[in-house]
Amino acid sequence: MTTTFRSLLAATALAGAFVAAPAFADETAAPGDITISGSATIASQYRFRGLSQSDNEPVIQGSITAKHASGLYVGTWGSSASSANFATTPIDIGGTEIDVFGGYAHEFADMGLTADVGVYGYLYPAATGGNYYEVYGSLAKSYGPVTAKVGVYYAPAQKVFTNLGSTTRNNTYVYGDLSSAIPGTPLTLHGHIGHSGGGFNYAKQYMDFSAGVGYTWKMLTLDASVVGTNIGKGTVDSAFGCAAVGPCVDYFYRPAKTVGVVTLTAAF
Repeated sequence: MTTTFRSLLAATALAGAFVAAPAFADETAAPGDITISGSATIASQYRFRGLSQSDNEPVIQGSITAKHASGLYVGTWGSSASSANFATTPIDIGGTEIDVFGGYAHEFADMGLTADVGVYGYLYPAATGGNYYEVYGSLAKSYGPVTAKVGVYYAPAQKVFTNLGSTTRNNTYVYGDLSSAIPGTPLTLHGHIGHSGGGFNYAKQYMDFSAGVGYTWKMLTLDASVVGTNIGKGTVDSAFGCAAVGPCVDYFYRPAKTVGVVTLTAAF
């Protein structure tokens, strides 16, 4: 059995557990002020902040979140990922990623703003780089069918930066999102731009972007997006000491190049 197939099986089991969780919660009569939601996704590849985490290969993902009426929430998210001992990609996170998060969201109705703050943990059971966490905050505002959002994730000093050999012991990621439902249709347009700087630089401080459209039918959403970064072949050549062309440049450039990503998500 190949490593990729094992990873997909693990993620399938994880997603299946997520899907089963709401039924369990109903059976135990969860309090009415707690809402449980989740999703299961098949994606053509897993991109995180513009960079491929799955060697540009398909993945299975799942999530579950419990929200309290007060605004407090906790959740988990998981995905299969690349695992080939760095043979084909410089970004190898061990075959599986499991994230845990918790925070507080509050709507300021008089201003039309929603604020969200929390802590996000990234767990890689088989990765050499190790686990890490970030604190985050965001503000979102809707203008009719259009929603704009800005936010920041900050990873303070922790062991992962030493493990990765980084000279910077923290990382800051800032981003902006824009989305809009098209009235009278099941379509939603969305765009994203972000900037990462610090211990998680890839060849340099870099920007990532995405733009796409989603089609929703009942609980299913089919999304097609273009995802990429501003990291070029010349950048990886200089940063990683490649010989201008050939396998070395391709190896480091492949996770950062602009690609099309297709996802099918079932939400509950």
